[in-house]
Amino acid sequence: MTSSFARRSVLAAGAAGLVGAAAGPAAAAQRGAAHHRAAALVIHNARVFTGLPGARPVEAVAVGHDGRILATGRGRELHRLAGRDTEIVDARGATVMSGIHDGHVHPLGAGDRSLRPSLEGAETTAEELLAILTGFLQDTPGQEPDGWLVVSDWNPIGLLPHGTLPHHSLLDTLPTRRPVALLGGDGHNIWVNARALEIAGITAATPDPVGGKIVKGPDGQPSGVLKDDAQPLVTRHIPEPSEVELVAACSRVLAQAAASGVTTMMDAMVGQSELATYQALANAGTLPQRIVPAIRIDADLAKDPKAALAYARGLQRSFRNVPGLRFGTIKVFLDGVIEYPAHTAALLAPYLDDSGHPTDNRGELYVSGQDYGRLTAVFNRAGWQMHAHGLGDRAVRTALDGYAYARRATGLRGARNTIAHLQLVDPADLGRFAALDVVACMQLQWAEQDTWTMEALLPYIGPERHRWMYPARSLERHGARLSGGSDWPVDPLQVWNQIRTAIDRTGAEGEGPLYRELEGLSRTSALRMHTHGTAWQLRMDRLTGTVRPGLAADLIVLDRDVTECPVADISDTRVELTLVGGRVVHDSHSSAGRAAVARLDRAAAAPRPAAYAAVHGGRHRACGHDDDRP
Repeated sequence: MTSSFARRSVLAAGAAGLVGAAAGPAAAAQRGAAHHRAAALVIHNARVFTGLPGARPVEAVAVGHDGRILATGRGRELHRLAGRDTEIVDARGATVMSGIHDGHVHPLGAGDRSLRPSLEGAETTAEELLAILTGFLQDTPGQEPDGWLVVSDWNPIGLLPHGTLPHHSLLDTLPTRRPVALLGGDGHNIWVNARALEIAGITAATPDPVGGKIVKGPDGQPSGVLKDDAQPLVTRHIPEPSEVELVAACSRVLAQAAASGVTTMMDAMVGQSELATYQALANAGTLPQRIVPAIRIDADLAKDPKAALAYARGLQRSFRNVPGLRFGTIKVFLDGVIEYPAHTAALLAPYLDDSGHPTDNRGELYVSGQDYGRLTAVFNRAGWQMHAHGLGDRAVRTALDGYAYARRATGLRGARNTIAHLQLVDPADLGRFAALDVVACMQLQWAEQDTWTMEALLPYIGPERHRWMYPARSLERHGARLSGGSDWPVDPLQVWNQIRTAIDRTGAEGEGPLYRELEGLSRTSALRMHTHGTAWQLRMDRLTGTVRPGLAADLIVLDRDVTECPVADISDTRVELTLVGGRVVHDSHSSAGRAAVARLDRAAAAPRPAAYAAVHGGRHRACGHDDDRP
């Protein structure tokens, strides 16, 4: 079932438009007597998903002039709150619910990427890739010989046939002298040509930086691929967009997020420059969401907890007055990514080779458990929470060990420390999440059978470990609190497909279900983890995340009833209205709302060079993991 909501004022429609009851003199007198608490907005004829366990059926929500929820209940119960200036929204049987809370996302990265040509995560042969890049060169004439060609959303496992490794020699055949950089959609890899290596001064003698790797060939020479914290060796030489360009681009993508129903976001890696951009967005009046900035502490600084705390507090002091920002979260990378050929996620047992035999590689652990524990203790004692990037089972265990150390050292409970991604969790660690009050922040749009989870992973970890991919239901059964995040722009922002995939483990693009019977969530659990669960993670559950009187009116009106429609139909959900603190930040029927929806549609089905269509019928998949690039 789909619907197009109706929005009008009480003056135009009368109270009968709200509840279908007579609006005679007695009703008018009642409204006049209660004028001091009349609602600014009433949404009725809805299926309200409150997010509250055991809540009675609700079909209407009233929002006060203070931006908070006045009341919930049946339409007839709420008609007394409709005053002369109350706006009425008829949801026509569709779902009204808390706005989506994204617990791990990079919105400014999405804005930045939108300014560059994109490979859209495509899988291509070398010839097809060269043809696409040649087209990008032709689209930017007059840049020879020194203008950088920077291309987003390169697929690090996308060279066909599978197993083909990237090397600068391929990019060197392009008809250009320009430096060329392909930015991995996963945020953990960059591939550059020889000119870019030359500009960066990277040679066989260049050592790997802490937390990064310069990939070298058998001859000891750099291949042109740099991983994790080696990427800045090149990216520091790439010109940044102007502040005006970046703020405009970020304004557009934040409007897209509002059109997707996102009302709160945790930006999973910020520093001085990102906070300055948020300040500029707030000054321009184009920051519609609540933002929790997670300040990144790198591997070196993590060894000095007092200095790390001073750094974070300094940023907080500088930007604490920016409207919409809520400080208190620290981000640390514990490992990299798990898929071939990166294999930088930290594993308890070694990766396997192509023949299924153990190698001597267990991935990269960027911060030791001891250092992470000490860092956590200092920040928790100061009132901050931790957010760890943990993909591999060894990184997950390291984070849990660190949180256990911090609890012993401080005696504190309820810090709401978090581990993000959780692509592989050892079953022995499932119960530790609840025991340590650790939040499991998962990106379940990746929990499907596709190239990333099958060809690029199954052979290299084996079926026994593979079964524990994204173990959402197992964590839930062991009492863990689940929260949701998109990791946008690693993947396109497709909130509703993300929620659908958490349920059926297939999604709109999967080639089959990924352990659905073992790890698929119920519909209620999937909705709660992306609302109340993330609000809990972000320590905002007393402000938002459920629909109940007294909380902020961070609400969305959908075009269908996602609590009852077929699970597959959830992917196509449209958001008709988005409120943050009672303020409309997206209206699908306004000109700005239509423009935001159009940008969402273009992002989901952007026209691509002809070479894309030659690969798997044009099917593409954006890269699968954290866009936490330095």
